[in-house]
Amino acid sequence: MAAHIGHRLRKGATSGVVMAAAVAALAASQAPEAMPPAADNTGGDHAIGAGDTAPPSRGDSATGDDPYYTDLPPLNPPNVPGVSPHLPVIAGPAEAGIPASVYSAYKRAELSIRSTDPGCNLPWQLLAGIGKVESGQARGGRVDANGTASPAILGPALNGNGFANITDTDGGAYDGDKVHDRAVGPMQFIPSTWATWGQDANSDGKKDPNNIYDAAQAAGLYLCANDRDLALKADLDAAILSYNHSQEYLNTVLSWVSFYQRGTHQVPDGTGVLPVDRSDDGNLGGNRPTTPLPTVPTTPTPTPGTPKPKPSENRPGTVKPPTVPTKPPVTPPVTPPSLPASAKVTRLTVVANQKLTATTGSAFTGAPRVGAFDASGKPVAGVSIRFEIVGTTDTRFVGGGTSATISTGTTGLATSPALRAGEKTGSFTVRATVVGRATLAAADFAATVTERQADTLTRVAGDPLSATTGTSFAQQVEVKATDKGALAPGVLVTAVIVTSKTDAQAATEGPSFKSADGTTVRTVTLKTGTNGLLTFEPGDLLAGTTAGTFYLKLTAPGGGTTFVDLTVTAPASPDPGTTPEPTPSGSGTPEASPSPSSSPST
Repeated sequence: MAAHIGHRLRKGATSGVVMAAAVAALAASQAPEAMPPAADNTGGDHAIGAGDTAPPSRGDSATGDDPYYTDLPPLNPPNVPGVSPHLPVIAGPAEAGIPASVYSAYKRAELSIRSTDPGCNLPWQLLAGIGKVESGQARGGRVDANGTASPAILGPALNGNGFANITDTDGGAYDGDKVHDRAVGPMQFIPSTWATWGQDANSDGKKDPNNIYDAAQAAGLYLCANDRDLALKADLDAAILSYNHSQEYLNTVLSWVSFYQRGTHQVPDGTGVLPVDRSDDGNLGGNRPTTPLPTVPTTPTPTPGTPKPKPSENRPGTVKPPTVPTKPPVTPPVTPPSLPASAKVTRLTVVANQKLTATTGSAFTGAPRVGAFDASGKPVAGVSIRFEIVGTTDTRFVGGGTSATISTGTTGLATSPALRAGEKTGSFTVRATVVGRATLAAADFAATVTERQADTLTRVAGDPLSATTGTSFAQQVEVKATDKGALAPGVLVTAVIVTSKTDAQAATEGPSFKSADGTTVRTVTLKTGTNGLLTFEPGDLLAGTTAGTFYLKLTAPGGGTTFVDLTVTAPASPDPGTTPEPTPSGSGTPEASPSPSSSPST
C-alpha cells in the first residue's frame, strides 16, 4: 500500500511537494549541488496528466530515455533531526544498503576518474544514485564473482512506443535484439553509446555493459565529459540530464545522491532492496514486485427522499481528482558528451630513441618519444602520457623524479623530460603508458648506463721516478685523461704495479701503494678529478725491499693506457779500503787530516 501511495503522489500534482519534503529532510547535510526542486513545482517535475504533452523522446542520451525506477529514499533517514514522523514512508531504511560488489565498483570508478580527471570531482554517490534508478543496484546485487549481472539486465525495446525510437545498432550483440536497441546492464547503456564509452575496468579483456565494474567506469567517464565540474550545480544537472532527458529523472537521482551522501552500508550481493515503481508503470523483466491497487471509496447511493448533494459539496468518502498542471515540463538543453582523449587511443607506439645509452654522471643523448593513435591511425592530441623509470638504477629525469606526465601535442607525440645517469651502471627500462588506460599496451625503452671513458692517458711532464729500498718515491706523478680530445673527468682508472709492460699480472714484490691499514697493495682504482687529472702525491708510492725496474701501469675504460717507470736501488755501501775518520766528541764537523805534504801551521 505504501508503495502505491508513493506512486500516486508522485504522478499527481503534489509530486513536487512530496519531492521537496523528501529532499528537504536530507538537504541540511548534503553537498550544495544536490538541491531539491522548488516546492511549487515551477518549471516542471510535475507528472503528465490529461491534456499534457510528454517531452519528445531523444536518442542521444546514454540510456535512450528508457524507463527507470522512481522509488524515493526514506523521508526520515538516520541522523536527520526535525523530520515529521507522520510523512509517508516510500522506502524502508534498508535502502541505505548497497550490495558489496556494486559498492566496490562505484568506489573504484570514483578513485580511477579522480586520478585521471580530478577537475570533474565525481562522487561515487552519483553513480550509486543513477545505478539505483536504472537497475535497482544491479537488481539488488545479483552479480557473479566477476561483477557481471546474472541474468543479464535488459530494458524494453526502444521502438518509439513511449520511448525513443532507436533502430538496432549492434546487430543484437549486446541486447539480443536485431530490430531495435535496448538499454543494457546495471547502468542501462544503449549499444551505440556503449560502443563509444565502453570500458574494461576489471581487466578481463572484455568491455561488458552487464559487468558492474565496466559499466560504472563508463558511466563516470560519460558524466565527466565536456570538462564538467560536478561540484557545480549546473554541471551536475547537465550530466544527469545527459543520461536521461527528464526533469523527474533528475530530481529522483538527486534525492538518492543526497540520501547516499548521508550514509550507507554494504550488504551481501543479491540481498539489496529491489525497487517497486517505474516511470512507465511497467515491469523490468519480472524483477519488480507488484502491489494490489487500493480500493477507491465511492459515493454512497442516496436513500429515497434524500436530496442529491451538489457536486461542489465536500462529502466524506469522495476523492478529489488531482490538479493537472497546465504546462509541460521544461527540459534544459543538453550538450552531447564528447569522448575523452585517452579513451580514443588504441595504440601507443615508440617513435624515437628506443635504445638509450649514457655514461655514469652524464646526460642521455636522446629522450623517449611516443605517439598516441586511434583505431584509424590518426594521432590523438591532449592524451596524458606517463613516463616512468623501472628497474634498479639511480638515473633520474631532469628535476630528480623517477616519473613524469606529458600531454601529447597536435601530432599525437609526447617526449619525456631529459634523462641523466647516476653513478650506478647497468640496464633498466623507461616505460610509457596512457594515464587511465591500464589495459592498453605500454611502450618500453631499453636504457643502459656504462662507465665514463677515456681513450688516452698521458703523464704530465715530471722527473723520472726513483727511490732506494725501504723508502718512498719523493716525486709527484700526475696523469691526464682525455676522451676524443676532451678532458675526461670522473673516469675510473686502474693502477697496478707490474714487472713488464707486456705482463698484465701485478708484481709480487717491489713497489706498492701506501694503504691506511699498512697492508701491501699493488692494485688500486682511482677516479680522475673535475679537470681530468689523476695525481699521486709524494709518499703515495712505497719503494719496497727489492731493487729493480718496475712499472706503474694505468688503464681506463675506453682504451686509455700509459706506463710510468719506477726504479728502485739498494742503498750505497761504504768502500772496504777506507776507514771513516772518527768525529771528535762535541764537534759538529770532522777535522781534516793533515796532508803528508803539508806542515801544521804555527
